[in-house]
Amino acid sequence: MTSTGQPQVRIGVFGLLGSGNLGNDGSLEAVLGHLRTAHPGAVVDALCGGPDVVTARYGIPATRLHWYRGEYRTASRAGAVAGKGLGKLVDAFRTAAWVRRHDVVIVPGMGVLEATLPLRPWGFPYALFLLCASGRLVGTRVALVGVGADTIRNRSTRALVRWSARLAAYRSYRDDLSRDAMRAMGVDTGRDRVYPDLAFALPTAAANAASDAPDAPDAPGSVCVGVMAFHGSDADRDRAEEIHRRYLDGVTAFVRALVEEGRPVRLLTGDDVDGAVVTAILDAVASPLVTAADAASLADLMRETAAADAVVATRYHNLVCALKSGTPTLALSYAAKSDALMDRMGLGAYCHPAREVDAGRLLEQFRELEKRAAGLRRTLAERNRTATAQLADQWAELTAALFPTKTKTTSKSKTEHAGSRPRQEAP
Repeated sequence: MTSTGQPQVRIGVFGLLGSGNLGNDGSLEAVLGHLRTAHPGAVVDALCGGPDVVTARYGIPATRLHWYRGEYRTASRAGAVAGKGLGKLVDAFRTAAWVRRHDVVIVPGMGVLEATLPLRPWGFPYALFLLCASGRLVGTRVALVGVGADTIRNRSTRALVRWSARLAAYRSYRDDLSRDAMRAMGVDTGRDRVYPDLAFALPTAAANAASDAPDAPDAPGSVCVGVMAFHGSDADRDRAEEIHRRYLDGVTAFVRALVEEGRPVRLLTGDDVDGAVVTAILDAVASPLVTAADAASLADLMRETAAADAVVATRYHNLVCALKSGTPTLALSYAAKSDALMDRMGLGAYCHPAREVDAGRLLEQFRELEKRAAGLRRTLAERNRTATAQLADQWAELTAALFPTKTKTTSKSKTEHAGSRPRQEAP
């Protein structure tokens, strides 16, 4: 019970959180920041991929997402296959029991309705379906907040994602592309809204004062290059290594060209799996001008990108951090969501395909980006102000949708004093 005698709201957060992906954890951090401000009496816990990390980092109780600990390892032996199969059955009951203990469950951001990277239907798509179906079954409101989506080819994955979205009590998306994709897959999106990515709600971090790169008078400005263990999409499994090699060779050649011009390069990652790419580039270029950042959060990434003259990045949330920090940015785009983000922030002309990195062409685009740096910084400052205002609307809408008892009085008061005003669709 709260100090006013009202029962405490029980809120669950759900997803591949604490599993090494900085973007996913940044979305969680943004939602927790909102909940602690708007609903300070709420009791919050998580069902997630890395419960120990989530508890240690964010101070909330957390439960492991999957009963079977080898869920994301390839099952080649009969025992492992049986363990995975049994785990799917056990998870159905575990998920329903967890959902039942909550008034609201929030899935914070993330690309939970897409398959732009390799994805098996009986992995996370199945877990998300269990969540949304359990919510409908036990009467707990499930909210997909600021999520990413894309049209999915695999029939099983598409069916699980479609039903998950249909069963959710609330949906909002991080771009028009996501909402359009869900509509194309048969979901009624007439009442769904589009807002900026949740990471734009995080505090803007100050630039790092120190760098591992050598200091020199009038030295050329540093460049952050965000890399990724990129192997293509879910449909590219048979060509994954070829795609990865082409990507790595192109990025390495680009970094080498910058170093030959005397530019310090700072390598960034966004997931634990990206470390091998950093090592390969460091070994290939072998220059003291190339260093690797040890970023443990989106705040760390924002500090790195704020300190740079320019950013070239692949991972979606590397781009978000760079754009939010106001640094001129060029996207090595691996999915339409990257193009949509860059367009939204006024830098749509600065995208280069991650599948076919052409170091020469990339260098030309980079030089054009730097020529227009001053104007692009002004554009980013304006777009960031707009994003902040739109996310304030997102939080207000979320509260109205999921906490109707609290907002009923607030809405009545506003109506009595100011009258009601229709909300405009976020662009």
